[in-house]
Amino acid sequence: MRYLSKRECAIFFLMASFLFPLTSHAELISAERQATLKHLLIQDCGSCHGLRMKGGLGPALTPDDLADKPKEGLVATIIHGRPGTAMPPWAALLTDQEATWLIDQLLQGVSP
Repeated sequence: MRYLSKRECAIFFLMASFLFPLTSHAELISAERQATLKHLLIQDCGSCHGLRMKGGLGPALTPDDLADKPKEGLVATIIHGRPGTAMPPWAALLTDQEATWLIDQLLQGVSP
């Protein structure tokens, strides 16, 4: 029996990723949960980052301020918090998928 090389496995997974349709995060999160997350974003995140996300106790979270930040790092900040700062971890309340949805909303611009 022949095993695939690392290169062959990488090519296989790359090709397979093109065969399966991509699903947006919004499609995987129910409309009801999206409404809850939007409320959380405005009320909870807004309490430190400002209701218009222009900063306060926490830094600004406007599309311009986030543009040069990697999405994975922003998701990690939401999930794990920032030790030594006022940013708490939200892992007990949010999934990575939901945190990604929140980042997508922030990158589009949020208004109360």
